[in-house]
Amino acid sequence: MDAGTIVVVEDDAHIADLVDMLLRGEGFRVLQATEGTTGLATIERERPRLVVLDVGLPDIDGLEVCRRMRAMGGSAARTPVIMLTARDGEIDRVLGLELGADDYVTKPFSNREFVARVKAVLRRAEGPPPEGPEVITVGNVEVDTGRREARVNGQPVALAAREFDLLQYLAENQGLALSRRQLLDGVWGSDWYGDDRTVDVHVRQLRKKLGDGLPLATVWGVGYRLA
Repeated sequence: MDAGTIVVVEDDAHIADLVDMLLRGEGFRVLQATEGTTGLATIERERPRLVVLDVGLPDIDGLEVCRRMRAMGGSAARTPVIMLTARDGEIDRVLGLELGADDYVTKPFSNREFVARVKAVLRRAEGPPPEGPEVITVGNVEVDTGRREARVNGQPVALAAREFDLLQYLAENQGLALSRRQLLDGVWGSDWYGDDRTVDVHVRQLRKKLGDGLPLATVWGVGYRLA
């Protein structure tokens, strides 16, 4: 069974080989890189389904790799990323999410949990085709659900996979005040391991990338509403 390609960017041979074994056991083709620059070249060349990315790399760190991935545009801007870190600091987690990471796993991790997270991220990123209108207009932003593309005044804006999912969910529920819990369940799914701060980080990124033309309001004590 060929489940597609996953690129693992990790300089610790023991961790890299463990991740390799776990992913191959699920039918994935795995390509390893021990440095960020090599990993970027592999990602651009191979267009994988998923990237597993260590934060602490010997040349450029994983946060910078993630930033450069998203800046590449095309498929690299949308490829799901799971970041690995030996640290569990809030600053690392928030920075990773702001740069477009889809999930965060702290080392050491259980084999079962890691595989479950890989499957969950892929399931969310590659869910069933959306129903309803293919293009939803909110303010001067077009949400093209068929092409998974956001446009401001007709110009495409690169969004990470989870950023687009959040924008689409808000657009499909225009006018409703949605709590952070509702957004987590609707976008990340009930198997998401993170907390409410994840929503705030992604909302901040949407506002930054889409500008004032996105009528996204904070509903104090509740969550967010797309007018």
